[in-house]
Amino acid sequence: MGLGLASAALALLAAFAITSLVLLAAGDPVGDVWAQLLKWPEQRNWANIINNACTLYLSALAVAVGFRMNLFNIGVDGQYRVAAFTAAVVAGEAWLPGYLNTAFAIICAMAVGAVWAGIAGVLRASRGVSEVISTIMLNFIATYLVAYLLREAAVKEEGSNQIATKEIPEGSWIPGIPFGDFEIYGFVVIAILCGVAFWFVLNRTRFGFDLRATGQSSTAAIASGINVKRMTLGAMMISGAVAGLVGLPIIFGESHSYGSTFQSGLGFAGIAVALLGRNHPVGIALGALLFAYLDEQSNPLQILVGVSPQIVAITQGVIVLTVVISYELVRRYGLRLEQREVARALNAERTAKAEEVSA
Repeated sequence: MGLGLASAALALLAAFAITSLVLLAAGDPVGDVWAQLLKWPEQRNWANIINNACTLYLSALAVAVGFRMNLFNIGVDGQYRVAAFTAAVVAGEAWLPGYLNTAFAIICAMAVGAVWAGIAGVLRASRGVSEVISTIMLNFIATYLVAYLLREAAVKEEGSNQIATKEIPEGSWIPGIPFGDFEIYGFVVIAILCGVAFWFVLNRTRFGFDLRATGQSSTAAIASGINVKRMTLGAMMISGAVAGLVGLPIIFGESHSYGSTFQSGLGFAGIAVALLGRNHPVGIALGALLFAYLDEQSNPLQILVGVSPQIVAITQGVIVLTVVISYELVRRYGLRLEQREVARALNAERTAKAEEVSA
């Protein structure tokens, strides 16, 4: 645990130093920028941070499922788009009353996300096609497919260029949780339950053991009787099912429809958060809060400091790079410590045996 915390701290310090050098090179006021970014947020800002972290957390969980099996599901962005559109259309039709309608829409979203990710899983398991290539292509297909279907299914508002699906009935909204004078998404509870389920399945079930074993060595997994092709397909579909939840906090807690201005880019941000959190649900939660915090605090940079808020994107990218490097450095240091301990134990054993023989 100490080494893990040390690697995270090293990565953040390195990101802080590199970002400061970028600001100096650009001639921007370094102190003013960090004063704004590190300022304690107001209550409204905290509500926005938690809401944004909720979507980032679900996105990172979806990515982490694939990472734990050595699969790079870069298609979360497309999977959550297709799933969010499906949920909005299904919930908007209100085929079931109240929260039954909500539950049915969530199940449909997860199923669509699983099927969309399953396409890449089938290609990987049956033809050996890299999931990186196939999921990138599926992202583009999903973007234009949803754009086409949105024009077919959307209801256009008078006097507006924005188009959106039919609004979800109020009885099917997920109510927010009071946070002072503001509210946070009620979907936060579902996100927490997903994190608990992620930890339990991976660490306390046979399926989770097989998944982790396959990720560490597919050859050893085959030798122990694990069906690697089935595990590949299963892991991709579970990842896609979780990705299907990413856009739902916004659908059921804020916008209540899917429109042409629906938030994008959540899938790619999830990759960075999963790396930062080392694919652990608690680490991912902290990473999601950090990224959401930086995004929220960067909004007034242009007005108050005269610096583009894009500096935060640089900081986030540097954090990801430094995390990878620092984790590797700390891992190697940990291995050296273990080797020293083993050598010390062996020397102590040899000494004890030598003393017994001489006696």
